[in-house]
Amino acid sequence: MQTKLVEIDLGARSYKIAIGANLLSSIGDFLPFDIEGKKMFLITDDNVEPYARALQKTLQQAGAGFCEVMVFPHGEKTKSYTRLQEVHDWMLEHNIHRNSVVFAVGGGVIGDLAGFAAATVLRGVPYVQIPTSLLAQVDSSVGGKTGINTQYGKNLVGNFYQPVSVIADMDVFKTLPARELRAGYAEVVKYGLIDDLDFFEWLEVNGPSVIDVNMQSISHVVDVSCKAKAAIVEADEREHGKRALLNLGHTFGHALEAAAGYDGTLLHGEGVAIGTVMAFDLSVKMGLCPRADALRVREHFKVMGLPVHAGNIGFSAIVDDLIATMQRDKKAVDNKMTFILIKAIGSAFVTQDVPEDMVRDILAQSLKEQD
Repeated sequence: MQTKLVEIDLGARSYKIAIGANLLSSIGDFLPFDIEGKKMFLITDDNVEPYARALQKTLQQAGAGFCEVMVFPHGEKTKSYTRLQEVHDWMLEHNIHRNSVVFAVGGGVIGDLAGFAAATVLRGVPYVQIPTSLLAQVDSSVGGKTGINTQYGKNLVGNFYQPVSVIADMDVFKTLPARELRAGYAEVVKYGLIDDLDFFEWLEVNGPSVIDVNMQSISHVVDVSCKAKAAIVEADEREHGKRALLNLGHTFGHALEAAAGYDGTLLHGEGVAIGTVMAFDLSVKMGLCPRADALRVREHFKVMGLPVHAGNIGFSAIVDDLIATMQRDKKAVDNKMTFILIKAIGSAFVTQDVPEDMVRDILAQSLKEQD
């Protein structure tokens, strides 16, 4: 498989995403610095520790100085103040320098945690994203969003801090559980839904081959998704405008994740799938979007094995509590919830002009519905 390079053009903060197979064995080819003598801090979780250990060995053989691995339990609960302090203490105990390098080896949780730790220790050290899930490769590893969760909601403490390189190795998908692949697929679909009807139509035909880890299909969706995100990040790095479109389904989805307690009952991508269906249903209810488009999206998620109703996910939630969480969402403006709504598949827009009673109706209906 030929390695593809996608550049994020942000001036002095520019970097490249390498997409291909067996990239970790030749990682030096994709790093913008010399490995020799560098201090390396590798952060990972217990699901993908073998990848981090293999990378550690490669870096040591290439002449890295200090090169150690810190392993956390997998899951959203790792994105916490407690874990962030543990990372900071570990780095400072081992005398991290500003030219040391942090490697985030894992999915979105590890990428966000390690990125935020790199951004804040010594007021910022370089870090490299090694995304090991489909969700991380197509979304969370690209664009510099870092942060942790709090008791009040997801990703409410963090900042924008760009990596110096992203290395998306297709080989990680050979061992990724099918549920994780499907969860990541929800983030792939959003690129088609917000502004690329042709890509969504391609996914309707080829989506199953992505979940079956057909290397041609899965590398294609990573490439298309990264290019789409690169264009949006370049236009709006700090999410003042167009970049908010990437949050399609997330206002609803984050509230559901918080209600689930980040205990693995609901994966992020599953929450995004349900939230996207609710965003389409809300758009229909407001007279913005054809019902046929909403039904088409719902059916595609169902065919791909993703949940489409909050009533399917195995926990109870109260509409008032979900609304309160949504009002605290970091995208809220003057206590008004921010939504990405749809005029048609491939045409999305950002708004705060949404009647709360309609949002409540959509939530209540989704909580009641089951397949």
